[in-house]
Amino acid sequence: MKFYDREKELELLRNSEAQAEKAASFTVLMGRRRIGKTSLILKALEGKPFAYLFVSRDNEAMLCDKMQRELQNSLGINVFGRISRFRELFEVIMQASQTRHFTVVFDEIQNLYRINAALFSEMQEIWDRYHRSSHINLIACGSIHTLMKRIFENRAEPLYGRATSKFTLRPFDTSVLKEILGDHAPAYQPDDLLTLYMITGGVAKYVELLMDAGCFSRQEMLDYVCRQDSYFLTEGRDLVSNEFSNDYNTYFSILQLLASGMTRISEIDGVLGKSSGVYLANLENNYEMISKVRPLFSKVGSKVSKYAIRDHFLNFWFRFVYPYQNAIERNQLHLVREGMEEGYSQFSGRVLETYFQSKAMESGKYTEVGNWWDRSGENEVDLVAVNEQNHTGFIAEVKRNPRKISLPALAKKVEALPQTTFGKYQFTLGGLSLDDM
Repeated sequence: MKFYDREKELELLRNSEAQAEKAASFTVLMGRRRIGKTSLILKALEGKPFAYLFVSRDNEAMLCDKMQRELQNSLGINVFGRISRFRELFEVIMQASQTRHFTVVFDEIQNLYRINAALFSEMQEIWDRYHRSSHINLIACGSIHTLMKRIFENRAEPLYGRATSKFTLRPFDTSVLKEILGDHAPAYQPDDLLTLYMITGGVAKYVELLMDAGCFSRQEMLDYVCRQDSYFLTEGRDLVSNEFSNDYNTYFSILQLLASGMTRISEIDGVLGKSSGVYLANLENNYEMISKVRPLFSKVGSKVSKYAIRDHFLNFWFRFVYPYQNAIERNQLHLVREGMEEGYSQFSGRVLETYFQSKAMESGKYTEVGNWWDRSGENEVDLVAVNEQNHTGFIAEVKRNPRKISLPALAKKVEALPQTTFGKYQFTLGGLSLDDM
């Protein structure tokens, strides 16, 4: 699959590379696994001198040996003898950058914590000593969210405040997904686009896997997920288990319940048989895997809040793959596929709401986008988008089937919106379905 989008991110990286010719640059690039961080960096550095150093989970001496050879091969940085300590390797890099301009990329830098947490203090000391006279373009990227936040955003950590540029790589927008699918299958159907969004959430690696495999239709994509050699069957566990250090089973159970539609804390507590408050708080604040969803413009402490999994792929995986682990172990993948088919309409209906909410925010027309429901649960509005500057907005009912949309019924729900909050807006009402994707 060709390289898509990322113009703004490429510009950021290229600007940092150019600026480093005069003064050292230190860019921190964060993003979930498979989002395309490495591909982005390699694209931005085309034609430039750089060394790509992957921080594998070896011991310190083995890691330094690999990196020393890569520095020699890529940048011609020759060192007499064998380097066995990371601080020595980093000092060699910084010394070489005193007279030369080049880029060094440390990929999955958070793995240094597993080797020796003190290495970050050593990096800080060497960076502070050399960077004012250096011409290095240093890029540190990583995917384990909790560790990356700790390393670069915790005031108590040695590398806090050292970065000159920092950003997070996000999934592809809905418009980019449409472009990609349209390039590969110009005659695609709306359900095909919805399935691509439902499975991948715009994560570059997942999109690439499906496109390169020639899976362009809903049927082909779901079949691919359920193949014996499918990358997707274990990907959810690989992603999440890297984050959790303890209470693995409890966190997995909560995520499965959320994906199945149990989104209120009372429902979750009832199934678990214990309080889930601490776990939900960790998932929201520390791991940032879930979000507390409130009716648009409701107060932060609102008792009508729900929880939702932020990552589309994890939402899909915990709904359709994780519950079938026994069947997968027995290679009864047809049961997994049947479960997807059985639950597809209901689950994809919820995903369709998210799709249009994302599309509305991406349009740039609105300052706030969400949904709204009252405490009784009788009135629920699928999409509410407002522009707080010109006091206009759009309210929509979202259904897979356009024939099931009732604008008169939607108008009655709109009457239940609190006038103290929504009365100042001039709303347009409409319906959105698969046909509008």
